[in-house]
Amino acid sequence: MAERIHPREIIAAFDWWRDAGVDCDFGDDVTDWLAEPPAQAAAEGPARKPAAPVVSEPAPSPKIDLLGSNPPADLAAFREFWLSEPALDAVGPRGRVPPRGETGARLMVLVMDPEAGDADSLLSQAQGRLLSRMLAAMEVPESEVYFASALPRHMPMADGAALAAQGFHEVLQRHIALAAPQRILAFGGNILPLLGHNAAQDSAALEFFNHEGSRVPLLASEGLDSLMAMPRLKARFWRRWLDWTGKQA
Repeated sequence: MAERIHPREIIAAFDWWRDAGVDCDFGDDVTDWLAEPPAQAAAEGPARKPAAPVVSEPAPSPKIDLLGSNPPADLAAFREFWLSEPALDAVGPRGRVPPRGETGARLMVLVMDPEAGDADSLLSQAQGRLLSRMLAAMEVPESEVYFASALPRHMPMADGAALAAQGFHEVLQRHIALAAPQRILAFGGNILPLLGHNAAQDSAALEFFNHEGSRVPLLASEGLDSLMAMPRLKARFWRRWLDWTGKQA
């Protein structure tokens, strides 16, 4: 005759396992708890694959004619436009930094944006001090240089391609045409799209700035911030400068 188990022994066994942290029943077989009952699934027919969501690409921002119907006719008018035109940025005119120099300069130095801390004078901080030393070594007096930026205020990590699509390409073209420099030295890879450079090409392939039938020799270099951080780039720039100007080391 089988031995009977007292209910207190069963309760004690459950309490022992519960104290051990086991409060669920486990099995070796996998159970699909989300499966429909066979009769219901058969009645509703084969499951339909959900349709893929339709993702629409955002429409490109319309290009703005930043120069307007009456573009600046000389550098004085361009400077006024540069410091006052509301469409050039969302911040407004306050805090913009003007270009400096004269028409027909021996060299136009072009950067993407003013330095952080620039106020009345473009490139007046650490990058500008490096540039002054470079110009002295290049034997180019600063009085013969036109200093310009593609943007009116400091804007780190600016996207040159996006700015070109917004109309800054035409603004820069107009600026260069009015300044009429003999040569252009452009610092920073992100400025190249504003100069009409194809991103698929190496920056060295951009040898001239072409606008309305004029061709201005152009040398594109890494940004001044990169030259400050990596001395080896200074040596590379110097070799390219000597080749570009036809001088010997």
